[in-house]
Amino acid sequence: MAVHFRALIHSGRGTRDMTRGPIIKQVLVFSLPIMIGNLFQMLYNTVDVIVVGNFVGKEALAAVGSTTMIINILVFFFNGFSVGAGVVIGQLFGAGKREPLHDAVETTVAMTLVLCVIFTGIGVAGVKPMLRFMSTPEDVFHDAQVYLTIYFAGISGLLIYNIGGGILRSVGNSTLPLLFLILTSLLNIVLDLLFVIGLHAGIAGVAYATILSQFLSAALTLMLLTRSKEIYALVWRDLRIKRDVLGQIFLIGLPAGIQSVLTSFSNVFVQSYVNAFGSACMAGWSCYNKLDQFILLPVHSMSMAATAFVSQNMGANKLSRVRQGTAAIIALALSVSAAAAGVLFVFAPQTTGWFSRDPAVIEYGTLFLRANVFFLLANCVNHTLAGALRGRGDSTGPMVIMLASFVGVRQLYLFVVTRWIANTPLLVGLGYPVGWTTCMITEVFYYRIRYGREASRL
Repeated sequence: MAVHFRALIHSGRGTRDMTRGPIIKQVLVFSLPIMIGNLFQMLYNTVDVIVVGNFVGKEALAAVGSTTMIINILVFFFNGFSVGAGVVIGQLFGAGKREPLHDAVETTVAMTLVLCVIFTGIGVAGVKPMLRFMSTPEDVFHDAQVYLTIYFAGISGLLIYNIGGGILRSVGNSTLPLLFLILTSLLNIVLDLLFVIGLHAGIAGVAYATILSQFLSAALTLMLLTRSKEIYALVWRDLRIKRDVLGQIFLIGLPAGIQSVLTSFSNVFVQSYVNAFGSACMAGWSCYNKLDQFILLPVHSMSMAATAFVSQNMGANKLSRVRQGTAAIIALALSVSAAAAGVLFVFAPQTTGWFSRDPAVIEYGTLFLRANVFFLLANCVNHTLAGALRGRGDSTGPMVIMLASFVGVRQLYLFVVTRWIANTPLLVGLGYPVGWTTCMITEVFYYRIRYGREASRL
């Protein structure tokens, strides 16, 4: 087994050409490893929440859960860069352009190393001001500050893994990143239990467990790219930033990054509304946010599949296949998400109870989950269709639509209902579905208008 694993690392096998073959089969074979990988990636922070909720207390649970919005501001901006790099690399791979593909990989990795330094500094310096901005309660503030400071100090591991996995997925290799993620997610669980239960390290322990596991996944991904014999192999002596390549990446990725950052910043406002109801409500909101990720698993997976599939087929100039693949991916994402939503609605109290035994926390978590869970199907369309649009090289349209919906409409809704209708946890929690639904309607309309006859079967 060990020999076979080393052989996989050395060869870089798993590259998938999605410009040929049955569309549904190609999408499923590509997206299922991503979906499983996303499940394990969720375990990083979800296990942190479960461990602190059960072995430290509801204040620590609220602290870890409420920090997600802050972490996402930097991580999602970087993911925009990763999307841009993936589209450029995917199109070059689909077109079979070896030298430009090599330049794109080296530029992507070099820029990632620069961003690691920048994001570490910004993240660590911004912890305390962001927690104050969110009106974090004093009984939660210290734990949240400790967790975030350690997390941002080690954020390079997450960024390097994400960009390495993005490069591999853009050329159709979603299997090996999955294996790395499974390995390091299991390591994170073991380290969580060791640091918190065995060494009594508290909230700092779960933060150290997370960053150590992420550094291992980063090291494995870099090893694979370096030792690969494929045309996307990383050659360290050629590592440099080429301005024209970087410009192409940012042209596609910057709108996605800006949209994600501003959406995350908008969610910080939502979190500040929730914080006003106290630590029990914060903890319940944290439980809901972790559980709804199970519904979003197929969404993120299919969105990545859409970007990779569409970018490769655009590079090969197969527009009919692009249209058919987009429709198939959205249908698959909706069907899987609907099933997950039904299960979580029925078992909302039980699943919330995974994170905390506190009755008030379970009550709040159940309230938020049952109110919002089926609205996530609108978000399913939003992200999978946006992934397909980015695969075409169209990032500006999804950015504008999502910003208007997730930031503008959502904040307007929260401002109006909390001041002139009623400031209740339920009405605040419904701020998410209002933005999702607005975005879905607008984005489908945009797709039909922009791409005319190509969208007729969507």
